[in-house]
Amino acid sequence: MSVNTVTKEQFKSFVSALLGTEQTVIGVQAKNDKFAFAELKNADDLRLDYDVTILSPRKYVLPPKENLLSFKVGGSSQSVQEAEKMVVLGVHPYDVVAINQMDELFSQDEYDTHYMNRRQNITIIACDVVTPSKNVFASSMNTATCDKGYDLLLTDIGDAYVVDAPTEKGQALVKMMNGAKEATAADLEKRKAVQEKNRLALNKHQLECKPSFLPKLLEKAYHHPVWEEKAELCYSCGSCNQVCPTCYCFDVQDEVNWDLETGCRYRAWDGCLLQNFATVAGNHNFRKKREDRFRHRMYRKGKYVPSKIGGEIACVGCGRCVSACTAHIANPVDVYNTILETTELS
Repeated sequence: MSVNTVTKEQFKSFVSALLGTEQTVIGVQAKNDKFAFAELKNADDLRLDYDVTILSPRKYVLPPKENLLSFKVGGSSQSVQEAEKMVVLGVHPYDVVAINQMDELFSQDEYDTHYMNRRQNITIIACDVVTPSKNVFASSMNTATCDKGYDLLLTDIGDAYVVDAPTEKGQALVKMMNGAKEATAADLEKRKAVQEKNRLALNKHQLECKPSFLPKLLEKAYHHPVWEEKAELCYSCGSCNQVCPTCYCFDVQDEVNWDLETGCRYRAWDGCLLQNFATVAGNHNFRKKREDRFRHRMYRKGKYVPSKIGGEIACVGCGRCVSACTAHIANPVDVYNTILETTELS
């Protein structure tokens, strides 16, 4: 493990060198008045001072649509593995935490080789938040900073970046940074100040309990009126699912080509707020009501997934769902605080 400091000009030169390698480089770029992860072509286009991206980097570890196998009708099939070498540059800590959660989930039970092979070919360059977004609440979820899951972590200390390289991949990248010097005690103090500030400041919506209390809270809230009250305004559009960095549900379909002889099996993002998400054979829908789907989303984040990953809450406080929901009902903090205020806890 090494911690170095590079000037911003030196880092820009590093990004240019990185673009000259065989790896695909993904970076945060401005799209009108928004920000998005996209393939980076020029170091000048990279923005590490962004507030939040429209979609999280989930789309690179778990693509919106992914071929799983190819087949011949009535004949053979062959697994398809799509795992190109890739660097994802500019990932905020809360999004790193989300990827860490998916790494654990996709390695459990039936080990998902499609996900894990892709993940092993991805290098993550994270960066501490410079500009808080209008709906972020990562401080409430203890995800404003992170200490694992990245190959490099950049912290903006004014005229330079402190660069933490805890992995072999990260250390190999540092060797590409001409002029990198060992971080001084003063540099490390500046990094500490940035991170301590973010642990408090990334909190536009204050959760009125510790995240670890949410599973216990939800044990008493299954029939709470908040589910119906919120769901009355729900469009079942699934926007909250699609922008969420921790949602990983998918649907699997077979598709036959026009030749009627070959085809592929693919998986594509799905979402528990969508009307037919819980529809099974015989057209039976076991979560037909909107309030049931709305409640399921909150339980999934606050109780069901935590039981699979050691209690860690499957909401990282990025605030994307709050911004995406035109009905203004998707804010998990608002829901959980309402339950806290109106539920008698023993």
